[in-house]
Amino acid sequence: MAERLFGTDGIRGVANMYPMTAEMALKVGRAAGYIFQLEDRPHTILIGKDTRLSGYMIENALTAGLCSMGVHVLLVGPLPTPGVSYIMRSLRADGAIMISASHNPFQDNGIKFFGPDGFKIADAVEDEIERLVTTTAMDDIRPTAGAVGTARRIDDAVGRYVEFVKASFPKGMRLDGLKVVCDCSNGATYKVGPFALAELGAEVIAIGNTPNGRNINEDCGSVHPEEMRATVIRERADLGVAFDGDGDRLVMADEDGRLLNGDALLAILGADLIQREDLPKKTAVSTIMANIGLERALERLGGKLLRTGVGDRCVVEAMRENGLRLGGEASGHIVMLEHNTTGDGVITALHVLATMIRRDQPLKVLAQDYAPVPEVHEQIPLKGHQPPTPEQIDRLTQEAEKEIGEGGRVVIRPSGTEPIVRVMVQHDAVRAAQTLARQLADKIRAL
Repeated sequence: MAERLFGTDGIRGVANMYPMTAEMALKVGRAAGYIFQLEDRPHTILIGKDTRLSGYMIENALTAGLCSMGVHVLLVGPLPTPGVSYIMRSLRADGAIMISASHNPFQDNGIKFFGPDGFKIADAVEDEIERLVTTTAMDDIRPTAGAVGTARRIDDAVGRYVEFVKASFPKGMRLDGLKVVCDCSNGATYKVGPFALAELGAEVIAIGNTPNGRNINEDCGSVHPEEMRATVIRERADLGVAFDGDGDRLVMADEDGRLLNGDALLAILGADLIQREDLPKKTAVSTIMANIGLERALERLGGKLLRTGVGDRCVVEAMRENGLRLGGEASGHIVMLEHNTTGDGVITALHVLATMIRRDQPLKVLAQDYAPVPEVHEQIPLKGHQPPTPEQIDRLTQEAEKEIGEGGRVVIRPSGTEPIVRVMVQHDAVRAAQTLARQLADKIRAL
């Protein structure tokens, strides 16, 4: 195979076309079943999914593959990705699989894996699954009779996860008197999001909570929060929350409909933790794409930002290596390792609400400490050419940052999913950022 099966977040593609076919899912299930059997005992893998129509097809194929390797399967149905990770740990399973293409349209789907510790599996494990899928190494491994695996459904997974996220909320605190618009993206949070907020006392106006298999992320959710913002203003709500299709990220809106992305939410949560002296090393983690405004907001309180490569996996790895508890991305993946092992939209929303109550301030006041620096993006199609070498990228970046000075940042990186090079320039002067971004794009085309 010319291309790697696994991308930046598992396997993903158009459902019923390579690599997201039933045949491939069965092979992946067999490979995962082989790898996760570390000891000579019965093994169990949990499978969750979002609300896509193709989830039935992929779920059944994965189940067949796992059972054919003697693995027992637990099926939880539609549940957010962080819920799948939690329920897997709660039930002492040996691993978990989430079927979702996150914020992509409904015709896409994906497969991502969690190890027994609740964290996404390492690249080396993905490579081994791919090796087994693409060779004949497992052809003769076929348990028979009583050694074949079984499958059963966990009927109370939603309730278990709702109780879990509520338990992360400060004891003795409630949401009484707060009106919250909750956009569930017609995805995996369509039950747990409104349930958790309402059970803690909020008045919830739920939208995007009628999934039909085809409308996930369709003009709703974190990628399309326009209706959420309009509903906040129309209903005079205190704030709005919009999750993505699998519930591991979110954006929020204040009472005026102003949108707050992951950088803004990290700034709010980080500031609160620093002020309560509860942020390890006074450090939060984000990627090279994080806005300078986040860095400045933390620095004003004596905190700092540790930057990583792009992707929530890079963020989590840096958090674990450095003993840190708060991290995330501008896209809205917010990881609070004190509470869960992966980005958790519902838990993040609850802790922003807890900050509002603790500080006795509306969201728009809390958000004032975060002032994003103007940001300009360019995408340069490769058109069959090779991407710039690391040495060329370093040279262009150093030259640009020398020109732009301390008031800005430059990031140049080839896309991990498309044949393009991405350029980002942040600067206090938007025209300077625009000019430099165009110049860099021209230089990359000329390489």
